[in-house]
Amino acid sequence: MNTKLVISLILAGLAVLFIIQNVTVVEIRFLFWTLSMSRALLMFFILAIGIIIGWTLHSMSAAHRKSDEE
Repeated sequence: MNTKLVISLILAGLAVLFIIQNVTVVEIRFLFWTLSMSRALLMFFILAIGIIIGWTLHSMSAAHRKSDEE
């Protein structure tokens, strides 16, 4: 069997298990806003925001290094 397929199936299974275990609805409050969502969805949004921030900072750093070399 293809190794990539097996690894993908294992990761998908772990993701499903994670989602099933974290379906509890949590309430998030910031100033006067209140938002309710599942814990798994909240963790996904936090991960996505972290990836976007990291990618942006890396791009800015690479652009800054490139301009210093010229």
